[in-house]
Amino acid sequence: MKNFLKNGGLVLAGSVAGISSAFADLPAAASTAFTTLSTDVLALVDLAWTAAIPITVAFIILRMFKRAASSAT
Repeated sequence: MKNFLKNGGLVLAGSVAGISSAFADLPAAASTAFTTLSTDVLALVDLAWTAAIPITVAFIILRMFKRAASSAT
């Protein structure tokens, strides 16, 4: 068990070292691309909220109309 934990620790340390070096070698163009992509995604989310709110209100009004129509008959 002790040997297994030792080998697992070495694998974990190697993985962390590999990940940190991968992030260090990230080109500036890739960083700029991810920043631009995140900006575009946030703009699309803002547009989605402006459409989602009126659609939700319309569904609520339709449900109220259905209840009123079914109780009137």
